[in-house]
Amino acid sequence: MRIFSLISTATICWALSVALPSAQAENWPQWRGPKLDNISHETDLPISWSSTENVAWKIPMPGPGGASPVVWGDRIFVTAAAGDDLLLMCINTDGKELWRKTVGQGNKTARTDEGNSASPSPCTDGKYVWSYMGNGAIGCYDFDGNEIWNFNMQDRYGRFDIQFGMTSTPVLDGDRLYFQLIHGDGDAATQEALVVCLDKLTGKEIWKQPRPSEAVAENEHAYASPTIYRDDEREFLLTHGADLIVAHDLDTGKEIWRSGGLNPPDRYDRTLRLVASPTTAEGIIVAPSAKRSPLLALRPDGTGDITDSKTYRLWQHEKTPDVPTPVVYDGIVYLCMENGNLTTLDAKTGETFYKQKRTHRQRHRASPIYADGHIYLTARDGRITVVKAGPEFEVVSVNEMKDSLAASPAISNGTIYLRTFDNLWAIRKE
Repeated sequence: MRIFSLISTATICWALSVALPSAQAENWPQWRGPKLDNISHETDLPISWSSTENVAWKIPMPGPGGASPVVWGDRIFVTAAAGDDLLLMCINTDGKELWRKTVGQGNKTARTDEGNSASPSPCTDGKYVWSYMGNGAIGCYDFDGNEIWNFNMQDRYGRFDIQFGMTSTPVLDGDRLYFQLIHGDGDAATQEALVVCLDKLTGKEIWKQPRPSEAVAENEHAYASPTIYRDDEREFLLTHGADLIVAHDLDTGKEIWRSGGLNPPDRYDRTLRLVASPTTAEGIIVAPSAKRSPLLALRPDGTGDITDSKTYRLWQHEKTPDVPTPVVYDGIVYLCMENGNLTTLDAKTGETFYKQKRTHRQRHRASPIYADGHIYLTARDGRITVVKAGPEFEVVSVNEMKDSLAASPAISNGTIYLRTFDNLWAIRKE
C-alpha cells in the first residue's frame, strides 16, 4: 500500500488549506472538493444572493455542460459541449477566458436536458489539468493550455455500451487517475466492465482490472463516480455500479471486498442504474442506490463478499438519493432527494434527526455542498436553498438564479462558482 509512502494530492491540498490562515483560499481541485467529500473549509461565504446581488461576475458559456468547475489559485477550469466539440476552458478568477481546447468531438445529449458528453468534471494538481468526456476523449494540458497528451479511452478499452454516455468523473490521487468503466450489453454472461488506473503525466496504463457482477439489463450501466476511502490504517478505491459497491487496492486494482444489497434480489429492479456516488468519512462508507432501494452504511475494514455480513453493515436507510451524492459532516449524514426533500441521519447509528423535510420541489441533480455551517442544495431550475447544518431543520435562505443548472457548486477564493447551462457565475460577498 502507498498510504505511508505517498500522500495524495487531494490530502496535501486539504492539509495546507486548513493549516493556513482563513484568508488563504482553499483550492477545489476536482469534483467533490479537496477531500472528495463535498465539504469546503472556507468561511465568510455568501448565503444570500440573486441574479444581481452578490454576483462578482458571470461569463457566458459556449454550450451546456453538467460538469462542476474546478479551481486552483486564480484559474478555473470548466467544460462545455459546443455543437459537436467537447471543450475544456480556462477562466481566471476575474471572469476572463484565458484559453479553450477541443478535447474531443462527438457530443451526445441525454434525455433532452439531463446532460451531455461534457458532464464528467475536470481535475487539476496545480500544474496540469485533465479533462475526460462522456465519449471517452481524455486530454492533459498545462496551465497555459499546451496539450501534454490526448487519446480516446474507447480506442484502448473497447466501445462503451451505455445508454446515456460514460459520464462518470475520474479521481485524481497523487500521480494517478482512476476510472470506473461500468457498462455492458445487459447480459450477465458477458462482462464488459473495467476499472482502470493511468499515469497522470503520460496517460499510460498502470493497471486495469475486470469488474464482474451479476447485474442485468440497464443495471450494467453506471453513471456514478469512483472515490477513495482513506484513514490512518487503510486506503482503497471505491467503484459503484452494477448492483455493487467494490473496494480495490490502489496499487493493483485487485478487489478487497464487495457488497451487494443495493438492488435487493427479492424485488430486483432491472432499471436500477446507479447515479449517486458513495461518500466517506472516517470509519464509514455511505453507499446510495436508486429509486425504491435502500442506502447502506458500511464499515471500511471488510474482506471478500460482505453483502450479508452484519459485522460490516453499520446500518441501512429505507430511502436513498437517486442522483445527488450524500454528505457526511460532524457525525451527520445529509441526504438530498431528487425532489429536494432533505433527511439527516446519525452517522453512527442511522437514526433519523429529521426526515423528508421539504425545500424546493424540483429536480435536484447537483450534489449538496457543506460550507461554513450550511448545506447548499441546488435545484435544476436554478433555485439554491441554504439550510443550517445540524440535527434541526432550518432554511436560512432561498436564492433564485433563474438559470438552469445540473452541476454541483465549487467553492474557492471566498467564492461560490456555479456552472449553469448558459453561464459560469462567481457568487461572492459584495
